[in-house]
Amino acid sequence: LLRKIPHGLFICAVREGDEINGFTASWVTQGSFTPPLVVMAVRADGSSHGIIQRTKMFSLNVLREDQKDLAAVFFKPQKALGGRFESVEFNLGELGLPILVDSVGGVECNVVGSVMHGDHTVFVGEVQSAYLNNDVDSLNLSSTGWNYGG
Repeated sequence: LLRKIPHGLFICAVREGDEINGFTASWVTQGSFTPPLVVMAVRADGSSHGIIQRTKMFSLNVLREDQKDLAAVFFKPQKALGGRFESVEFNLGELGLPILVDSVGGVECNVVGSVMHGDHTVFVGEVQSAYLNNDVDSLNLSSTGWNYGG
């Protein structure tokens, strides 16, 4: 039943110094209008998790419905930081975080809260900047045939 809960697919990007990393996030939702908040669950044993904890920042990029292949690049676990952003064009936003050029758009967030429990940490991010690149439909997990969760 848990796999029947609908999820979008996003590229979460993090930056620490010159190191840029990212991963495909699917456990994401809006949390508040005022202030604008997004809520995201991040696997606790991933390298980006530690970067979010240390920097207190992340960006979320909304993928177009035809970007399953790009989501796959960021979906697979990797042994070292970096490399994934070499295959995609991005700009750095106001907070210095990657915003994908060819996506629906992205937001940059400051972490304002977190809950560590189980194998994921839920981060609450206050949106500091938002970019709309393409006003088109976004990618969702069910359309890919992939499973994450349950």
